[in-house]
Amino acid sequence: MSTGVPAGYDPYAFEPFAVTVDLAVFTVRHSRLHVLLVERGEDPYKGHWALPGGFVLPRESAEDAARRELAEETGLAEDTVLALHLEQLRTYSDPDRDPRMRVVSVAFAALVPDLPEPHGGGDAASARWWDAGARGPLAFDHDRILADAHDRIGAKLEYSCLATAFCPPEFTLGELQQVYETVWGVELDRPNFRRKVLATPGFVQAVEGSPRRTGGRGKPAALYRAGAATALHPPLLRPEGRTT
Repeated sequence: MSTGVPAGYDPYAFEPFAVTVDLAVFTVRHSRLHVLLVERGEDPYKGHWALPGGFVLPRESAEDAARRELAEETGLAEDTVLALHLEQLRTYSDPDRDPRMRVVSVAFAALVPDLPEPHGGGDAASARWWDAGARGPLAFDHDRILADAHDRIGAKLEYSCLATAFCPPEFTLGELQQVYETVWGVELDRPNFRRKVLATPGFVQAVEGSPRRTGGRGKPAALYRAGAATALHPPLLRPEGRTT
């Protein structure tokens, strides 16, 4: 079977366009959801804040480009970037999303603990963690991408045990609940949350014989550690219609 270019095929029959990558990287800091943003050092949108990202090189996959751009624009160490689990979010292809030319972007999302402070590099003047609820408008269509990514990571907490990665090695159910409330932006019913967590096999494991932590009023709180499960069965679904 021939794999060559068909006879008569004209590669210039279609208008060329560029492919870029954008990354929405979240973490929980000081009990608030934060997102990694860069200040653009070049036009268009010079001086505006945006998601890290850039153009895919001709011999590069979208995921390789995402990791390269993240390292270049934020100054994060290469081993840190390579260790990140990036989840492909979706493709954004509106014809006028970039004023320079037709640009199609492949977006990635990640929710990760313990990332260091970034600094600008490449064509980014600076980089920093922003409180996700206290930022201004972003360049291009990055507000839309960020909203979609926020929804995706919220869904990831429903079906995975990722939330335990943002707790101390030994934690109370109140601390675990705070992670969910921070990412989801909702206030959860404490008894109902506790019941669902303890009813999910392998989600958490009680710390036997450990000192019990007292926080504020009431009885001392039992300590737990992350269980062996990686997925939640049944899922821990977000409540409808409740916000903090």
